[in-house]
Amino acid sequence: MESYIIEDKQKYEFLVNRKVFIDQEILEKERERIFSTSWLYIGHESELPNKGDFKRKKVGGRNLLFNRGKDGIIRALYNTCPHRGALVCREGSGNTKVFRCFYHAWSFDNKGELIGMPDKEGFPKTFNCDGSKNLREVTRLEIYRGFVFVNFDDKAISLEDYLGNAKEYIDLVADQSEEGMEILGDPQEYSMRANWKLLAENSADSYHGIPTHKTYFDIVATRGGELSKGDYEGKATDLGNGHAVIEYTGAWGRPVARWMPAWGEDGKREIDEIKNNLIEKFGHERADRIANFNRNIIIFPNLVINDIMAITVRTFYPTQPDFMEVTGYALAPKNENEKFRQRRNDNFLEFLGPGGFATPDDNEALELCQEGFQNNKEVQWNDISKGMIREEPKSNDEEQMRAFWRRYNEIMTKEESKEESHEKIPSRN
Repeated sequence: MESYIIEDKQKYEFLVNRKVFIDQEILEKERERIFSTSWLYIGHESELPNKGDFKRKKVGGRNLLFNRGKDGIIRALYNTCPHRGALVCREGSGNTKVFRCFYHAWSFDNKGELIGMPDKEGFPKTFNCDGSKNLREVTRLEIYRGFVFVNFDDKAISLEDYLGNAKEYIDLVADQSEEGMEILGDPQEYSMRANWKLLAENSADSYHGIPTHKTYFDIVATRGGELSKGDYEGKATDLGNGHAVIEYTGAWGRPVARWMPAWGEDGKREIDEIKNNLIEKFGHERADRIANFNRNIIIFPNLVINDIMAITVRTFYPTQPDFMEVTGYALAPKNENEKFRQRRNDNFLEFLGPGGFATPDDNEALELCQEGFQNNKEVQWNDISKGMIREEPKSNDEEQMRAFWRRYNEIMTKEESKEESHEKIPSRN
């Protein structure tokens, strides 16, 4: 059998073989077919406000320099010296006119051009006339609404075509401020002893929300955010290309722009002002959607934007089948009211932070899944069928996961290896 999934629409059953979470050969195939050909998030343009600003990034298994050159253009440069291959930049971030390799002191300007070498006389006068010794640039870098992506496949479709229907939901995030959105400070970085695809699933899985994060809901209720009829309800949507979203209401307050009693009457007046500005710009229907609805957005393969009680932008990459590195950023409107910025940050850390009421729970759940996969020989299949019986899946169904897995399976089985030794996933029977 060549498929990693079983989708039986007559039985309303969707299964994923657990081998995809534990097999080293499959991981290598993912690196080649998914991470080397898909559009991958590298950062937000607000991280590089000034010429010369740079951030070191790991994207798709590559070491990159995300920087704004002296010409004002945002680039992604491979952080590898063309001389002997050392990292050119060791600092995590900063502002510089020159990147200087520690090993042999080759120097490059912030456009990546070679500008200096010790003992230049040892090289011919024509050295680097063709630019082959400049820092190599990722040739495919495109931006949508401030979100910057790279692609290591020069033949890939445009970013806008790739995002497709997901653009509507990114717009709902980006439209929360006329002045634009910005990343707040340095990211959270942590690791997890679980397969990367589990985090893609979990980040838009509201089915686990109340049982797994009950403590958080209990705390929200003490602040006037008790769940009422209609809360935590909405829909799950397949956006195409492996992208998906759940959109729903929740019990918590949203700095843009849903009030909760714990914020007091002053907070209510400020929220009303934010909401009225949204209505003036977008009309009542869209303003209500921006203000009162939450969105968990999956951009295939490894970008998640959770626009909930705060906004997190999260990426992750596997180093082993059972180990991933995770990076999470907080996103907020520029020049936000100081009190609401504090409320936003409190919301973010309380639920999404590394010591919050969600992230440690999620990490524990995914690591328990990974441990359970040790029984894969006898118990082979994950079931993500919930909601298949509905014409319009609810937000706590699993349609968003099925969208991810359909695209995953399409990519991974498109050109099966011709090697006779390639092991096929066994039939369910």
